[in-house]
Amino acid sequence: MAVLLVACGPKQQTETKDMNQLSFTTEQATWMSAIACDEAKGDMVAIESAIHNGLEAELTVSQIKEALSQLYAYTGFPRSLNALGVLQRVIGDRQAKGVKVLLGEDASPLSDEYDALKEGTRVQTQLVGKAFEYEFAEATDYYLKAHLFGDIFARDNLTYADRELVTVSALSGLEGVEPQLKAHIAGARNMGVTEEQLQGIVVALAANGLLAEAGRLAGLLQTEWSKGKPNDAYAQYFVGQSFLQPYFGGVANVTFEPRCRNNWHIHHGAVQVLVCVSGKGWYQEWNKPAVPLTPGTVIAIPEGVKHWHGAAADSWMQHLAIHTQEQPGATNEWLEPVSDEQYNQLIAF
Repeated sequence: MAVLLVACGPKQQTETKDMNQLSFTTEQATWMSAIACDEAKGDMVAIESAIHNGLEAELTVSQIKEALSQLYAYTGFPRSLNALGVLQRVIGDRQAKGVKVLLGEDASPLSDEYDALKEGTRVQTQLVGKAFEYEFAEATDYYLKAHLFGDIFARDNLTYADRELVTVSALSGLEGVEPQLKAHIAGARNMGVTEEQLQGIVVALAANGLLAEAGRLAGLLQTEWSKGKPNDAYAQYFVGQSFLQPYFGGVANVTFEPRCRNNWHIHHGAVQVLVCVSGKGWYQEWNKPAVPLTPGTVIAIPEGVKHWHGAAADSWMQHLAIHTQEQPGATNEWLEPVSDEQYNQLIAF
């Protein structure tokens, strides 16, 4: 079978692109988030699979290469170069099998009059929301303005919004950089990434098994999610009103009104993972104390364990639910309701 390479040359200077809008489809954004987070974690096995899936979703080689090249500024050259090596190998494997590879467009050429420091200062000011001067380390301040936000962000094969989605996804994969992640969440918003698209990063990470990373980001977003529709199909197994919003990858967001909780139940043949994304709630296993749920809390529920989860008395609560290690014929056994007497014993927090 012949190899199909779809390539475009450099864009003309007359073409314009909205740099403050995400250029990825929902599916493409999902895989780009996974690619970036796996790069930050240095997981080359996972990133290979994510790159394959991204190319299947018609991410271009140019887009993925640009994202991995940019990430050297956030995760270091070793991880960036390792990931670029995986991308190169994946392209070779696909070409050897005659699988379509979309090369994509190069970045537009810059004019001879382009001033990286001036333009980078403008871009950084937009991202931060105000002028920023890192007076403690003047050299670093220059590198940020002239190189990162001047040279790199000027390459328009990714938009500013694309780049911030990549950065937020990568920083979610690193421990101990919460201040930078929080700053880039704000920066993503300033660069045109919507709340729904930021939430989509959490879903993408959770769907790809990056559960702690999804929780880390959810804990900093501090936003309410869409409730979806009334959870009528399972209403008989809940005390109070719940809502259901399904997402791709088998992820579902369940919303509980105050005091709403599901019945005691047992998952057979699967591990369920909960990622609290908004509000306050409770999770409790049989014969164990209840555990508070707040944004960022991740709970892995072992197969065969009797439990319940729901909202606090004074708060709505939303969590993502994901099933992992699912066996053929996996079932959910619904049991007795959590009585008012049991629920009222919980201490407010």
